[in-house]
Amino acid sequence: MRGKFLKEFSIKKDKLVTLDIAAVGDYVEFKLSNDGTGLITNILPRQNKISRKAPRLKGASIRGERLEQIIATNVDNLIIVSSWLNPKFNNRLIDRMIVVAESSNVSPIIIINKIDLDSLNERATWSNLYKKIGYKVFETSVVNNHGIDDLREELKNKTNLFWGHSGVGKSSLLNLLYPGLNLKVGDISDYTLKGKHTTVTVLMKKVAENTFVIDTPGIREIEPYGIKKEDLCHYFKDFLDFIYNCKFNTCTHHHEPGCAVVEAVHQGKIDYERYKSYLNMLETIEEDLFFE
Repeated sequence: MRGKFLKEFSIKKDKLVTLDIAAVGDYVEFKLSNDGTGLITNILPRQNKISRKAPRLKGASIRGERLEQIIATNVDNLIIVSSWLNPKFNNRLIDRMIVVAESSNVSPIIIINKIDLDSLNERATWSNLYKKIGYKVFETSVVNNHGIDDLREELKNKTNLFWGHSGVGKSSLLNLLYPGLNLKVGDISDYTLKGKHTTVTVLMKKVAENTFVIDTPGIREIEPYGIKKEDLCHYFKDFLDFIYNCKFNTCTHHHEPGCAVVEAVHQGKIDYERYKSYLNMLETIEEDLFFE
């Protein structure tokens, strides 16, 4: 890449700024050298981007603000992968990823994997909840191939980013969906019952005509980037029928009197677990760093 695209950090008027760099999924212009190497000369405009708050910089003193970590760009579907067990199903992480997708104009698709470990069909409660809200949910198992054909059909002619905790089975699913990928598959730690990192870089592969998949390293946590407290409720689809009926137009749907969202929760029109996810995110939203 040309030097001007390399990430550089500087402090100007108590604000950290950075120059843009290319990410997986970007369309770029480039020149080839005689020795076969290439030089990126331009990054074309993006349709969208999936990103999160990066870990805090060591020694950073700028009000604790967080940089943006871009995972991939020009994505059609965010495939949110959670396992039922090993590691345990995590609805809080799913809700955070949904917010990332909704705020990025990307379609979220939820996968509940390892359903062979759910002999009592307890996953149905969560599957039905997200379907009722309006999201597509696929229940899968690489042990018995359950749900694989339907999922493969859903991914056709799209660019699909697979995201989730380590150990939920992203790479195993991709290997079964598209034999020949031969992605490395990891084990579950006997001590923590959480996955061990096997994918260490973001990897994009063309798996069929006009169909791409992006495998990503497993994550421990996610904080959506670039979302203000007053905007968070707009990325909860199940809130939208109620947010404009609140007594105050500045309502955060937390403690204010006359809140239609809180009333909807009390009446069972909004699921309490979804509302709890909203409150958790509301508490952790910080002032983000918007680059100049």
